[in-house]
Amino acid sequence: MAMDFKPLITLMAVVNPLACVPFFIHYTQGFTRAQRQRTILVSSFTAFAVIAASALLGLQILEFFGISLASFQVGGGMLLLTSALSMLNAQPAEARANADEVQDAETRATMGASIAVVPLAIPLLTGPATMSTVVIYAEKAKTMLQLGTLVGYGVVIGLATALCFAMAPPIARVMGKTGINVMTRLMGLILAALAVEVMADGFHKLFPVLAQGL
Repeated sequence: MAMDFKPLITLMAVVNPLACVPFFIHYTQGFTRAQRQRTILVSSFTAFAVIAASALLGLQILEFFGISLASFQVGGGMLLLTSALSMLNAQPAEARANADEVQDAETRATMGASIAVVPLAIPLLTGPATMSTVVIYAEKAKTMLQLGTLVGYGVVIGLATALCFAMAPPIARVMGKTGINVMTRLMGLILAALAVEVMADGFHKLFPVLAQGL
């Protein structure tokens, strides 16, 4: 059975660590080499932890609140589509940190404290759109191996984040703002198509008559 890379492609488009490189550079200005390395490690691990927790516990949380997966797919698909539209405008897929979070992060950065978790990992890298994506694909996992593969994709995302942040200065120099924006828009287009698929699947489950007409 061929491995399904669609979850990894979707997650890579949603998280899009490349688009967060300018934020990483901004928040780590004045950091020592050791502080910057710690920020990379913590933010990458946090991104993995969010994905892993969503894969392992997301469905149980939905069941606790009595939310059907079909409804979650439609809502999650809409959220992904909203994220895709933001990316088509060269904005991060996940919500930007609000003004209070930015001020708090800059204050802690000045004091030498890590800003890896908030706002870098949450909400810039992983947030509601990422969690929704993982939960939707976790439901499709029929075996522990497939579920483990989904968690493994979280490791890949964490490593990609670490690589992008570690190479932030040369990436920013080579690609520039325009290059990063082009890449973000391309991923946004891919994410929009995947979002439509997720919503269509949810609508078919909620309204089986729609599937009969196809």
